[in-house]
Amino acid sequence: MPDMTDPPPVSTAHITSDTTLEPAIQGWEIYLNDQGRSIHTVKAFTADIQLLAGYLPPDRSLGSISTADLNQFLEWMQKGRGVPCSPKTLARRITSLKAFFRWLHENGVILVDPAERVIQRSVISPLPDVLTEDEMEAVLEVAQNYRRASPPDARYYTLLALLLQTGIKKSECLGISANHLDLEAPGGPQLFIRYPNPKYRYKERKIALTEDWVEVYHEYQHQYEIKDQLFPWSPRRLEYLLEDLSEQTGLEKHLSFDMCRWTCSLLDWNAGIEPEKIRQKLGISKIQWREVRMKLRKLAGEDEALSETE
Repeated sequence: MPDMTDPPPVSTAHITSDTTLEPAIQGWEIYLNDQGRSIHTVKAFTADIQLLAGYLPPDRSLGSISTADLNQFLEWMQKGRGVPCSPKTLARRITSLKAFFRWLHENGVILVDPAERVIQRSVISPLPDVLTEDEMEAVLEVAQNYRRASPPDARYYTLLALLLQTGIKKSECLGISANHLDLEAPGGPQLFIRYPNPKYRYKERKIALTEDWVEVYHEYQHQYEIKDQLFPWSPRRLEYLLEDLSEQTGLEKHLSFDMCRWTCSLLDWNAGIEPEKIRQKLGISKIQWREVRMKLRKLAGEDEALSETE
């Protein structure tokens, strides 16, 4: 049972422009949890605002915090705090500030949003490694060798070809059941990517499979008596399979789920697939797609100045 001496939950109804940051942060944490945000997101966002609370005087009211205060806080984090603040962390903390003060403003707690004019600093991570056409053919050939070996092992080719064709993530690969495959679909065989958590239903999608992959899958299914989970091994075991292929091919790159995902996306991009279809195939949001699209253009050697018409 809850401790009756604990203070009641804080919501925006209890927060005014004269309220200090600490109770407002409590209210925001409740709001984020109510919105179904992940534990990691709530922890990171509230910790970012706690840093601001520690920087400003403890009696500073919400209504008295200005854009200049926030810019000075960000400057202090980068140069005066004495703790490294990477560009990626700085960008997230600016996002936290904007989300927090926008929430206060939209709920009528403050008349002016001081974070609105704080400049967002987007950070683009380095370009990912992808397989060249020659490397892809070489690693697929090694996977074929496992398939033709005595005894034959179609597991390597089934996994690798699926990743290169669909671009699915490791977590999605681990979540595939045999009944997620519709091998007799009228338009051709398909893979259904499904999520048990309703919060991620927007990521669910259908991805086309090739007849060649279906042929290998039937071999693999017979060899390993697959009935439920498509790949009934640990994530690390599947990573070892990719590492085996990488070593036997002599790749200097580290073959991974992420590399296969990017290679698949680049193949689709170079094939002239509509950008929106690539985005949907990857199961990412339009916001995430902006950075992915920019990286695909660079990987494809296209002019960075192309107009963003997608």
